[in-house]
Amino acid sequence: MSGPQLITAKSLACFLAHPYNPKIVLLNDCSINSVRIIPCVQSGFRSKIISATRRRTWLKFQGTLGDTHQDGKAGGQGRTAPPTIQAALRTETGKGWLTISPPLLYAFLLLIGPILVIFANSFWTQDYLTIDRTFTLANYKAALSEPIYRDLLLRSLQVSVSVSIVTVVLAFPVAWFVSFRGGRYKGLWLFIITVPFWSGYLLRILSWKVILGYNGVINTGLLHLGIISEPLDTLLYNTTAVIITLAHSWAAFAILPLFVSLEKIDRTLLEAAADLGDGPVRRFMRITLPLAMPGIIAALMIVMIPTVGDYVTPKLVGGKDGVMIANAIQVQFGKAANWPLGAALAVSTMVIVAVVSGAMVLLLLGFRRLMK
Repeated sequence: MSGPQLITAKSLACFLAHPYNPKIVLLNDCSINSVRIIPCVQSGFRSKIISATRRRTWLKFQGTLGDTHQDGKAGGQGRTAPPTIQAALRTETGKGWLTISPPLLYAFLLLIGPILVIFANSFWTQDYLTIDRTFTLANYKAALSEPIYRDLLLRSLQVSVSVSIVTVVLAFPVAWFVSFRGGRYKGLWLFIITVPFWSGYLLRILSWKVILGYNGVINTGLLHLGIISEPLDTLLYNTTAVIITLAHSWAAFAILPLFVSLEKIDRTLLEAAADLGDGPVRRFMRITLPLAMPGIIAALMIVMIPTVGDYVTPKLVGGKDGVMIANAIQVQFGKAANWPLGAALAVSTMVIVAVVSGAMVLLLLGFRRLMK
């Protein structure tokens, strides 16, 4: 340390409290916020063995002195030198941002970028083969006031919420079995769960069309058993067929977060509850279900959000009664060639789905507190 230095009053207090410090001379021009010190020749003091904590305090104080600079005027205040970009990147936070910057850039270019383009298009107007970029809210007015779009949006929300609930209810026992009864074969069970996804998404939808068809597997089996006299025509081309198909398609995506959440549950809690007299149902309601709630919420969101925007499944197995809002958006971007209206429908759907998802999360968190 050479030459006069400026330090804050807080750093000086820490410095003076340390038993291993050099002699200092306080000038008369010091203020209440900072003081000017001149280090003197260290002499006449004995060496002491100091603890690691005090040594870190001393090193921190030395760093404080090194980071300050002299104002050059009598009574001037000390100013901390602004950190450089290189110094910021050497910190743990800077290294973290450097690590995630490539995927963030990728996500912005391929995910956030198109969303911003769609959002901008929703305020324009389609003028035959060109787009009028004059700001207007007519597309949102049509998207929210036209009965056909309103009905499709309500149907889509109903189907997606139903699919998410049905999927989680069916996936939870599977995840519980793999977690609590899987033993050393947990990996094998998870592998078996992912086997249906070796085939394409479209192939899985068409397989359900074969199962639920007029001459499909279910009708044929019921006819051979004598339960029905003629094939049922209510199994396909309706919202029920859409819910069944989507629930099967997204089952594995619900099982995995549920399994992870159940794996984190401390088994000794269940043993302690059993020792205190709680039965299986009470243990499940008071321990397993509340602790598995993060996985339940994740599974619901993973299933519900994509199913709102699914237009392939309703088109193949839904018929006229299973059409959803995504089919209307696809038509606007395709045959109708009205991109602004399609963009307004898409943005409106995203906002409404976000609100519904947030409401479901708050409801489940409230239920979790109630169960505790």
